[in-house]
Amino acid sequence: MVGQAYLFADECHEGQMRKSGEPYIAHPLETALFLAGLHLDSHTIVSALLHDVVEDCGVSLDEITQRFGPEVSKLVDGVTKLTRMDDKLQLPTEDVASLMDDAEHLHAESLRKMLVSMAEDIRVVLIKLADRLHNMQTLDALPPEKRKRIAQETLDIYSPLAHRLGIWEIKWRLDDLAFRHLNEEAYRDISRIMAAKRTEREDYIEKVTSALREELAGYGIAAEVIGRPKGIYSTYRKMQKYQTQGKDFGDIYDLFALRVLVEETADCYKSLGVVHQLWHPIPGQFDDYIGNPKENMYQALHTTVICDGGTPLEVQIKTYELHQIAEYGVAAHWAYKEGGGGDQRFDEKMTWLRQLLEWQREVAGTAEFIESVKQDIFHDQVFVYTPKGRIVELTSGSTPVDFAYKIHTEMGHRCVGAKVNGKLTALDTALENGDTVEIFTSKSDRGPSLDWLNPNRGYVMSAGARQSVRQWFRRQERSTNIQRGREVLRRELRRLDQKVDDETLLGLFKVDTKDDLLANLGSGNLAESLLSHRLAQIGQETEPPMTHRRNDLPISSPSSGITVLGVGSLLTRMGRCCNPIPGEPIIGFITRTRGVTVHKQDCASVRNEDEPERLVDVQWGEEQQLYPVRVTMKAYDRVGLLRDMTSLVSNEGVNIASVITEEWADGTVTMALTCHTTGLDQLNKLFSKLEGVRGCISVTRDRSNMPAPSRS
Repeated sequence: MVGQAYLFADECHEGQMRKSGEPYIAHPLETALFLAGLHLDSHTIVSALLHDVVEDCGVSLDEITQRFGPEVSKLVDGVTKLTRMDDKLQLPTEDVASLMDDAEHLHAESLRKMLVSMAEDIRVVLIKLADRLHNMQTLDALPPEKRKRIAQETLDIYSPLAHRLGIWEIKWRLDDLAFRHLNEEAYRDISRIMAAKRTEREDYIEKVTSALREELAGYGIAAEVIGRPKGIYSTYRKMQKYQTQGKDFGDIYDLFALRVLVEETADCYKSLGVVHQLWHPIPGQFDDYIGNPKENMYQALHTTVICDGGTPLEVQIKTYELHQIAEYGVAAHWAYKEGGGGDQRFDEKMTWLRQLLEWQREVAGTAEFIESVKQDIFHDQVFVYTPKGRIVELTSGSTPVDFAYKIHTEMGHRCVGAKVNGKLTALDTALENGDTVEIFTSKSDRGPSLDWLNPNRGYVMSAGARQSVRQWFRRQERSTNIQRGREVLRRELRRLDQKVDDETLLGLFKVDTKDDLLANLGSGNLAESLLSHRLAQIGQETEPPMTHRRNDLPISSPSSGITVLGVGSLLTRMGRCCNPIPGEPIIGFITRTRGVTVHKQDCASVRNEDEPERLVDVQWGEEQQLYPVRVTMKAYDRVGLLRDMTSLVSNEGVNIASVITEEWADGTVTMALTCHTTGLDQLNKLFSKLEGVRGCISVTRDRSNMPAPSRS
């Protein structure tokens, strides 16, 4: 059938030429040859040969079905649909606008189709990846602007997809090819650096590989030891990392890893012992991905050791079979299944693909679907552990709630608390690589909190967890959602001191009945933040009668720079739950014994308040005061870091009350500063300056309990 497909494709493309000047048949042939190298089934190879005949030659799917069967026809149809979206993306902007509302929407629709195709039949995307790889190899024939557009799309979408599917052989090639067209100068510079160090690097590789090979042989372990160089784009990213750490790029040895290939899994662990006996292992730099595979099916032992001369060296140990999977990912598993191997874990590993179809059905808007899935699939990942040692892969920034939903939907619904590394931790805490997470669940069926859907609260980061929360609320009885929504609406109206008739509400949110509005509020389909925003707009357009207002006269509090509106001369103090500073929107809460407590308007304490009638409008006064703010800076440790940081803060006119530093085994340091600032503007400037400090990783604000403000 493969031979027939080639002859048919050659006949269909006869007379057609590519921009590179070669006959068009060369493109589907190269695509098919690459997939044949991955040992994919004959239907995939045939579909690769025919993947352009429908779009470019006018061949019907019915004819393909008659000649090659329904399975090939379905694969060709899937690739054709993706190709049509790609072609639209390459049109001039004015043409794109005529097809869709805007180019961004078109790009999103293209990604949606690709992800859904991937969930239905992974082979469609494997063909598309091979197709893109050959197109990138012949990109020089296109105009510069089009080259850059295609290269950027490759780096943004196709390369991360290859990585998520575990196909390293495609990923590194796409990375390097795209980088060459996007940053030609940097590409040439890195190529020149690597070429200049080639002899020195090859001598070093030969030295360490020979030493390890002899040591393994001495223990009777038959192994192949290879020095694996990093790609050019990978080296570029390594250089950027070096620069942020304040390191020199002179140590070229960090640009390769040793790969040890053995026959049996048991030999992997034996080889690890030999490596650690030969060279000193770096604490905390060992990962067992054989016992705890990554979600893209990658399995190996990773360790980093210190070789002669103090040079760090990464060593990867795996079997030959695992090596095939590491290079070709899901393609290797597909070939294994076709060969009758019956890989029982294949379906489990690809669960996230089938979830894409569920999200596709649940999320109405293309943009929302794409943003969610791009966050889960294309963003950086963190790897954390269950208490039993299982590795769980999460989107960077994920919380214990995300972790709970990743383990099981019901665990997420019942999640009430968490321990991270043995310590009780807030549910909105961002997890880091290596954390061990334990979840506490409720025995009741109370379900998740509606607050988890509020992006400002930071409880949920992953699309899957967010969708699970939405589904839970949608499944609740309509009457329950209506009652919940009625309480939300009542609370917001009382907080804003407003009265809005039903007709205005229905028009504002474009619903037919008030029950529909309340049900949407109670199920989370209508966000509380949107409700607050639109109600506030009504309040600005229509001033309520004076008799309904408690905020008619501004009166300054004698104890602070806060002006309390309409309640006389009350003492004020800052809410220690949110610690607002000038420039942030604030609101006051009348306490029974301590005057007015001032909170940020979006503070959880305010939004969950059961007595909204005690909320009053407040505003920042003209008298300047200094407000304590706790800032946490994480950076790569180096000599002079503390000096640089304190000098910069001082130059900004900000007083440092205290500094607490903590060093970590990974070479980073955390510095917790208590500063006194005049407000949000000064704090934002300070953040920008601190983020520019050499070696800085992150700068965050800690809103935990702070002392009262002082006068300047």
